[in-house]
Amino acid sequence: MPIIKSAKKALRKSEKRREVNAKKKETLLKAIKQHRKLIAAGKIEEAKQYLPSLYKTLDKAAKANLIKQNKSSRLKSRLTQSIAKSVKTSS
Repeated sequence: MPIIKSAKKALRKSEKRREVNAKKKETLLKAIKQHRKLIAAGKIEEAKQYLPSLYKTLDKAAKANLIKQNKSSRLKSRLTQSIAKSVKTSS
């Protein structure tokens, strides 16, 4: 445990930040999971409508340094590809 006053404050700040980041990351993962469930259920149109909000969530997470920018881009690409694949297989 920290002894110095500034170290105590730094510990409090880091704990609060960790909680906030964990909540944001949980929201991000739930959004991705929801999108994958829609695709698995065959609800392609709903998945397409959900995509812009998912992009927004990914971009915000990258901006807040929860995930790296390249990971955000990679996830967006893969999620879009999964919609395209499911459209091909259902046709």
